[in-house]
Order: sequence, then structure tokens, then C-alpha cells
Amino acid sequence: MHHRSACPECVCIIQCSGKSNFFYLWFSSLSLEAGVRRGGGGGVMCSQEESSSLPGPYIVLDSLVVPLAELVENALRTQRAFLKMASTHKQPPQMELSDLLKPIADHIQEIQQYRERHRGSSLFNHLSAVSESIPALGWVAVNQKPAPYVKEMNDAATFYTNRVLKDYKETDRRHVEWVQSYLSVWTEMQAFIRQHHTTGVTWWAPSAACPPPPPPPPGPPPVLHADGAQTQADGVGGQTSALFAQLNQGMDITKGLKHVAEGKKTHKNPELRSQGSPSHAPPAKASKPGSTPSMAPPKRPALLELDGKKWRVEHFEQRHDLLIEETELKQVVYIFDCNNSTIQVKGKINSIIVDNCKKLGLVFENAVGIVEIINSKSVQLQVLGNVPTISINKTEGCQVYLSKDSISCDIVSAKSSAMNILVPVGEDDFREFPVPEQFKTVWDGSRLVTEPTEIAG
Repeated sequence: MHHRSACPECVCIIQCSGKSNFFYLWFSSLSLEAGVRRGGGGGVMCSQEESSSLPGPYIVLDSLVVPLAELVENALRTQRAFLKMASTHKQPPQMELSDLLKPIADHIQEIQQYRERHRGSSLFNHLSAVSESIPALGWVAVNQKPAPYVKEMNDAATFYTNRVLKDYKETDRRHVEWVQSYLSVWTEMQAFIRQHHTTGVTWWAPSAACPPPPPPPPGPPPVLHADGAQTQADGVGGQTSALFAQLNQGMDITKGLKHVAEGKKTHKNPELRSQGSPSHAPPAKASKPGSTPSMAPPKRPALLELDGKKWRVEHFEQRHDLLIEETELKQVVYIFDCNNSTIQVKGKINSIIVDNCKKLGLVFENAVGIVEIINSKSVQLQVLGNVPTISINKTEGCQVYLSKDSISCDIVSAKSSAMNILVPVGEDDFREFPVPEQFKTVWDGSRLVTEPTEIAG
């Protein structure tokens, strides 16, 4: 047992017992403070000691994850400081708000980089669950529905926590308890947001204490002349009065017309008619108020380099000659934001990740770890040698060509569609098998049983 003085739910990698809903209390104390200032209600009562330091027992799963637990705790404390500041200040302009949110974004990036530096860890699924869900702290930048955004990040974590449950459910219950404890962080955060920040961060609004002053009374009615004509206080009334005054002149109305010389009369001079009237350019269309010209975001430069133990392949467009040759067993390949391109990886590599790519072709020889396809569309993957596991997550359209050596690999998919596995037949032919997307779940009296199904229609 290791005792720490911190919010139990905040130290997410370390399993906590006997302290439920402390995350909610820790953050809800902010709403109480804000409610007192506004003269209204507030959140759940929480003492100053509880809101800053909540002691509790912890079971350490592994020394490697303790630094990550501290990173997550620091990120949560930074967000709490931001919410506390928001409860006492007006909402700043967008540029200043971005600067205020930068420390939270830095924490998120630091946590994700920690996962990348420890890809060989036996607890990689634990690290991935935290790395994939920690962007939920970005709800403070979501204006409309921040709670569903947190739920989406929580769903991303379950992809990896399900792996943890599969690996440790029968061997070590501490990991099962950790999964339950960690997922409850985001569940309780959703409850906190729905109660106190339903449509975005609630900033301090001094105008909410008292209603705005009433509008000024209407001005005096217009003064009328003795003859009934309205004074020309406004443009429209004056023009109307002048028009009726001219009409009342009777036959004298023509006295104000100019005399046209005989040589300028078109009905007596046909040649003047052929010249036509002077042309006038049409008035330019006025732009709609509030409209701004659309500007395409700047394209980041393409990159293919070895950064430590990681091959980075990023931001390529229309390139089909990308090649990684000098590989080592300890290296990983990270392919990000590459569209309509083809990449070939030779030799034996540790693992490969394809993230946020469209119309990408990937050909590799051997991988001793996992090959992941995440947040991508229309990806074609071909294995020339061996690979133990292929993971497809949040991907629309994925073709996997297996080799004879990799035909027994595990293929794990979640939240993906249009997936096909092509198995070698003969020397140069493949047979295509679709990955099921529909499932049927039934209760057999003791547990839920799920199996693929096809709905004919």
C-alpha cells in the first residue's frame, strides 16, 4: 500500500478504493464558490481541505505508470484552476482565451507523448486508455455540448480497457478495479458538466445580478403646421409633404421645367435616337454583413524522418514512392495525415500506426508488435511477412491483404465499417472475406452471448 495526498480519482493509473464521487466533489466546490458570488445556488458542498487534497489508499500497478498518474493529476489540477478563474472573471476575447487554455493542451500533449515513449511496456493498453481519453479535458473549449464530447473520449478509452479486462480478468483483479475506477473519472465529469456547464464553461457575469436598465421613453410626437403639413423632422415625412405641395400648384407646376432647344429634341432629330442613352455600370453588390472570405488552413510541410526510435511519416499528398529501408527491431513507424499515398516499410519493425489518413496504401514485411489503423478512410494494408496483431479502430473502409505467414494473426476491430480481409489462395490470388459489422446478443441464463449476424432484407 502506498498513501498519497491527492484526489483518488485524479491519480488514474493507480487504483483507488473506498472513495467514490470525490472527483465530482472536487470540481463541484467551484460551482459552490461561484454560486455564493452570484447570490444563487451552487454545487456540492466541499471543504477547502477536500477540494485541494483528498487522501486515500492506493494500489500501485507498476512503477512505470506512476509518472503518468502524476501527469494526469497535474492536468486535472490545471483545469480546476482554470474553472476557478472562470468563476471570478468575465469571458475574455478568443485570442486571450486560447492563451488561457494552452496549459491544458500542453498537459494533454505531454501525456500522449509519454505513451509513445513506452510502446514496449507490458501495460501499453493501460497507457493507451489514458492517452486516447485524456483529450476529454478539452471540453472547456466546446461551446455547445461538452458532456457528449467527454463521453466520446470515454468510448475511445474503452477500446483499450476492454483489452485490459481480457488480459487480467482471470489473473489479477487489481487491473479490473483500475478499469472501473478510471472510467468513472469521465462518467463523473459528465455529471459535473451537465449540472454546472451544460452549454460550455460558465463565466462570471456581473450583469446577471441585476436586470439591465429600462429603455428610454419615446420622444414627443411630431409638430404639425396649421395647414396640416408635418414638419420635416425625418426624411420620409419631408419628402411626402414636398410632393403634395408641388401637386397642389395645379397648372403652375410646369413653370419649374427647363426649356429644351429644338436641336436636342429626339422626336425631331432621329439621329439622336440611334446614339442611345449613356450606359451606366451596374452597382457593385454589397457584401453580406458579417461575411468574411474563406481562407484554407495552411498546409503543413511533408515529413519523413527518424526521430529517436520513431519513423515519422506526416502530411504527404499524392506520393506513391515513400520508402523506409533502414529499420531496426526497436523502431516504430507513425504515419499521420497522409492522403492518396503509398508507403513501403522493409525489414522487421516493432509496430506501425496509421492515424488520420485517407486513400493510403501500406506495404510492410514484418512487425513483431501491433499494426494499428485509427481514424482513417479507405486504407489498403498488405503484409508480406509476419504480424501478430492488426487493430482497426474508427476507420471507414479497410482492405487487409494477408500473407501465408500472417494468416493466423489476430484482427481486432471497433467502431469501423467496410472492412475486408483477403486471404492468399494459390500463388498470386486472394479470397476476400468481409469482417462482420452486425452482432446479435442474447442472454443464455447466466451471461450475455454475442455472435455475428446477417439481416436479410
